[in-house]
Amino acid sequence: MTTDDQKEYRPRRLWRAGVAAALFVLFLVLDQASKIFVRNLVRHGFIAAEFIPGIVEFRFAMNTGAAFSLGEGFGFIFILLAIAVVVFTVVYLYRAPLVSKLEVIGLGMVAGGAVGNAIDRALFGFVTDFICTQFIDFPIFNIADIGITCGAVIAFIGFMISPANKVDATAELNRRDAEAKARRAAKREGRDR
Repeated sequence: MTTDDQKEYRPRRLWRAGVAAALFVLFLVLDQASKIFVRNLVRHGFIAAEFIPGIVEFRFAMNTGAAFSLGEGFGFIFILLAIAVVVFTVVYLYRAPLVSKLEVIGLGMVAGGAVGNAIDRALFGFVTDFICTQFIDFPIFNIADIGITCGAVIAFIGFMISPANKVDATAELNRRDAEAKARRAAKREGRDR
């Protein structure tokens, strides 16, 4: 891969931060706003309503586990995990020399979703889930779960196509040989003095 090809995978840190932060905020705000709306409806007697008949309905559920009701009873651990996801995202996007734009997009979505669910766990002891598929048997989920799941898939695809994963073996071996040769020359020069 030439240097020109790699320019596409070297987005500036400002671009990385801006895009990841925008998606983080977008998913966090959409998630929290939708959950507030659903919880307010529940106070007025709402339990379930069809949204797209035969496909999706809204049904309130209190999830004490992780995404899709997995890992019930480990709420505090999931809050710590959300913090770790945000820290990893910030450090990775700042330090990685080559990163695909898809990685930036996906990681921003994952971080926003993780924090959205962590806020629910911290404030209420459960996550508000409300999107229920009718055409297949699937756990009830929310917008944060969509951000986490879709973001992880997008980031993984971006990681797989990133040139950081494509090492030119010949160039790498030549670089290592040159470094070893320079070290040997420096050692010889030190003995000859």
